[in-house]
Amino acid sequence: MSTASATRGVNVTAAGVLELLERGRTLSTPVLRSAVERLAPPMDTVAAYHFGWIDAAGRPADGDGGKAVRPALALLSAEAAGVPPEVGIPGAVAVELVHNFSLLHDDLMDGDEQRRHRDTVWKVHGPAQAILVGDALFALANEVLLEQCTVDAGRATRRLTVATRKLIDGQAQDISFEHRERVTVEECLEMEGNKTGALLACASSIGAVLGGASDSDADALEEYGYHLGLAFQAIDDLLGIWGDPAATGKQTWSDLRQRKKSLPVVAALAAGGSASEQLGELLAADAKNPETGAFSEEEFALRAALIEEAGGREWTSQEARRQYATAIAALDKMDMPDEIQRKLVGLADFVVVREK
Repeated sequence: MSTASATRGVNVTAAGVLELLERGRTLSTPVLRSAVERLAPPMDTVAAYHFGWIDAAGRPADGDGGKAVRPALALLSAEAAGVPPEVGIPGAVAVELVHNFSLLHDDLMDGDEQRRHRDTVWKVHGPAQAILVGDALFALANEVLLEQCTVDAGRATRRLTVATRKLIDGQAQDISFEHRERVTVEECLEMEGNKTGALLACASSIGAVLGGASDSDADALEEYGYHLGLAFQAIDDLLGIWGDPAATGKQTWSDLRQRKKSLPVVAALAAGGSASEQLGELLAADAKNPETGAFSEEEFALRAALIEEAGGREWTSQEARRQYATAIAALDKMDMPDEIQRKLVGLADFVVVREK
């Protein structure tokens, strides 16, 4: 068996990672479109807008459909189990449907008006459609898997259902944190493990499960995906405060505007010291004033500066690297082709070095 430590010395180029992402997108999109076409009007149109296939007026569009990390992982996991990547396509589509179900609902709950550089579904089509289409995408995800009519499809559906429940748990935790003055680092990591790690864990194993992999091999791939998800979320938390709006498609200080208790914030509050104390006082005052939309840009900039001064930014960067290392180490627990292991490492590299 090749080891992750050995494969880390043989880098997959950035171009190679982009090819993996494009392969995942190319193989899964036709099946994804076919699934969405099953929805009753106007849900089919609303979903097509969300995926970037049409604009708000219904005209064909070539919108940003996201990074396609999850489909790429699903196809790679099939190859890790020794079967063709095409075996993982139903899993790639199902995971992408669940992911987008969560985005539709999250945008509405968070009040986000922009995603991928354009208006969100609830902003264009209304809250009711955002809820309905999200529910429909979740139902489609299970339908796409179960219509394979195999024992392994049933195993895959169970893992997807558990991951979805954890994802919803994570969103509930995230919302509850917004109304608390203090959240521990451990609580934040648990929430992010549910909200992001669970579905990436499922994406990293579902193709292998569809290909007949053992539970132990699927569990090893899930462990890789779970910690990759935590690394991904740590980077996302950094971008949520310091990301360039031109790259992220979101407002400046996005997470601060939403009162999110993300890792940089929680780590800064736990650090102690004058910057930490000042930040805590400001956030406590914010909690008594729901009108953060009235804040000036300078006030948001002050909070971001205090988080950085208290060490929240650096701690989160280090946590992303720690979670990355744990993810890579999990690959040693499964015997897979060296080439596939290098590609999984390459995708992990992509996740922790990004600007959006």
